[in-house]
Amino acid sequence: MSDAHTFGGRPATDPLPVDVSHEPADPATEPDELVAWREPDDDDRPPVRGVSRRRRILLGSALLVSLVAAGGLGTAGWRVADQKDARLETPAQVAGLVRDDSERARSTADYLRSGFVADIDVDRSIGAVYTDPADVRRTVLLFGGTTLLWRPEHDLDTLFELMSDEGGAVTGIREVPSGELGGTMKCGTTSADDGDLTVCGWADHGSVALGMFPGRDVTEAANLLREIRESIQTRD
Repeated sequence: MSDAHTFGGRPATDPLPVDVSHEPADPATEPDELVAWREPDDDDRPPVRGVSRRRRILLGSALLVSLVAAGGLGTAGWRVADQKDARLETPAQVAGLVRDDSERARSTADYLRSGFVADIDVDRSIGAVYTDPADVRRTVLLFGGTTLLWRPEHDLDTLFELMSDEGGAVTGIREVPSGELGGTMKCGTTSADDGDLTVCGWADHGSVALGMFPGRDVTEAANLLREIRESIQTRD
């Protein structure tokens, strides 16, 4: 047998050497998971949608309502603090009128004051009858009290209802200017034995009072009550 043939199943000559040197891989041929992560370009990002005009308007409206509400609460709080510590006096003379200290006048004032405090809880109450030196038929009856009132207008309306329960209904009740001391002032009329009787009252966060003005119309009675109030009401 020739030497060129195998001996025992092995090749007669050595095989060619295997090249085990490492060649750099072509990135284009590597699997996707081996490719390095790349920051997306601006063109790759999805477009950002802006806030719609309708949403801007709704948001602005909500902010405005919140701002107005906060301002309203601040104003109301300041008004309560400014008016709550009120005092009422019944001087011997006020607005050209003279206090009547007769027994009959005192009894009338006490009767009105007692009915008042039975319906409205106050810290201090007053009651007085004032006569007009120019005309005794134009006597003024005044009663009221001082305390912290959270709903002044409601308490004033309660006083008018009290007057309606005690006598004829007070009708034509309407708001009138309250003057420099603020609060709420209203006037109406009721029937009396000698004609119509004007009833006016005021209320703020520290006081509430009602006056009866025979022989005077609403305009004259309201003007007189404002003058009386500015003379008898003070605040700490």
